[in-house]
Amino acid sequence: MSENIIPDVVNQASDVLETVEAAVEQTVETATGTAEKTFEELIASFKEIFSDEQKMKRQKELEAIRTAFYKKLNKEKTEENPLTDIEESFKSLYEQFKAERAEYNKTLDKERGENLEKKKAVLEDLKALVETQEDINATFPAFRDIQARWKEIGPVPAANFRDINDSYQYYVVKFYDMVKINHELRDLDFKKNLEVKEKFCEAAEKLAENPNVVEAFRELQKLHEQWKEYGPVDKEHRESIWERFKAATAVINKKYQAHFEDLKGEQAENLAAKSKLCEKVEEIAAKAEAGEVASNEWNVLASQIEGIQKEWKSIGFASKKDNQKIYDRFRAACDRFYLKKRDFYVDYKGSMVENLAKKVKIVEQAEALKSSTEWKKATDQFIQLQKQWKEIGPVAHKKGDQLWKRFRAACDEFFAERDKNAKPENDYHFNLKAKKKIIEEINAYVPSDDAAANEEAAKEFIQKWQAIGFVPFKEKEKIAAAYKEAFQAKFPGMNTRGGQRGSGRNFQKAPRSEKDILIQQYNALQQDIDTYENNIGFFAMSKNSEPLIKQMRDKIEVAKGELKALQDKIRQMEEAEAANEQE
Repeated sequence: MSENIIPDVVNQASDVLETVEAAVEQTVETATGTAEKTFEELIASFKEIFSDEQKMKRQKELEAIRTAFYKKLNKEKTEENPLTDIEESFKSLYEQFKAERAEYNKTLDKERGENLEKKKAVLEDLKALVETQEDINATFPAFRDIQARWKEIGPVPAANFRDINDSYQYYVVKFYDMVKINHELRDLDFKKNLEVKEKFCEAAEKLAENPNVVEAFRELQKLHEQWKEYGPVDKEHRESIWERFKAATAVINKKYQAHFEDLKGEQAENLAAKSKLCEKVEEIAAKAEAGEVASNEWNVLASQIEGIQKEWKSIGFASKKDNQKIYDRFRAACDRFYLKKRDFYVDYKGSMVENLAKKVKIVEQAEALKSSTEWKKATDQFIQLQKQWKEIGPVAHKKGDQLWKRFRAACDEFFAERDKNAKPENDYHFNLKAKKKIIEEINAYVPSDDAAANEEAAKEFIQKWQAIGFVPFKEKEKIAAAYKEAFQAKFPGMNTRGGQRGSGRNFQKAPRSEKDILIQQYNALQQDIDTYENNIGFFAMSKNSEPLIKQMRDKIEVAKGELKALQDKIRQMEEAEAANEQE
């Protein structure tokens, strides 16, 4: 194969070169990480590159930052927050860059245009030299001078590069083939060209061993350009030296193509992984939009999405055509969830304002009622106010505490005065002792296998309890809780009013074994955990609520430990029952 076909081979490599340019663009985007940066980080990155003396060689990085900036700006600016200052700051910086780039390109275009005219002049001299029939002693030194002048001239416009170089190579080869030159000088020149081209081959072969295939490919292009600057070798070596250089080129091209095939595979895997994350977030967002998120689930789901976002950042880029699309899909799903979360808490805060107004009204009624001496009537009214208080939803923690202290103070003041003025027939301390005695009787009761007998005993305890009057106000909640705990331990299927929990029947068969009691305790403990988690969701709305949240989380950990212990006991009992049945 002749060296006259070098331009054709370079043409065949142009497709590969375009692939390189696309890959470099993708690499710039990957290196800068523009898709994940804030406005401040994007501007800082732009300034850093803009201050570089080589900034005009890093134009693609600056344009990548600009693209990322306006994509982010178009997504995040709103009528309420148009982000005008940020946009003007970046716009001013970019205008400076445009001005300098325009001047730089203008200078560059001028230089390349001048270089083109210089090379045309050299080409005319070469053409005239080829056509002359003067003695070699005169033409060969002139030819050497033409080669030196050609190499000293810088780059020409890209549109003229191929034509001007093809013409130059044509006349160089023609000079060697057509001009009657001195064989001794010609052989010496051939030998010199061969030595240089052997070094090019060695450099290309060494590049084939470079693990950085992208860098190796770029360096190979420089070798090809330098190869063109030298004339031919003798006919004996002309074919073999070109085949050696071409073989090294083929190795590098093959590795480069394989590298980008592998890159495509990795990008496909990254796309698949990111698609799965999109599906997870979209599922959560759909649940939020369908109104299926409980009040205590919002922060839990938000934490899940934060974890997914962290995982997203650990995954590499997808292909250039898919990367922005998959990111937009992911961002849209996240935005859908957070929009619903914001709407929920807006409504939640609105309900808290309404609840606050209701509690303020109750406090005012209690404070107005605390001085009443109509003991029976006022007591009923206070009990009704307390019931209403419990039915009202949550309010802001700080204000809720303040109102509760006022409400409790009014209640305490009234009931303390009422207890001082209690008549003998309504001795609250005597009632307290009577109720404590009933609790002791319940704790001492041993359930039997006779369900009817257990139901009758429960009814008697309830009747005795309800027949006793009021106790001192400060002891009310404590004694009621003790009664409920004792009653449920002995009669877990019934409530303290004689009804069966969760059913229209009056009674449920008493538990026949310790296992039934443990199951009841397990269910009650699980309800406590649900309540604690719900409280965390409420507290998260308030400032300075971290101590309360920590307290709730500590309770949850303790409860989960107890839950595990109960679960183990129940499992052991079930295994023992299974073993007995096999015997």
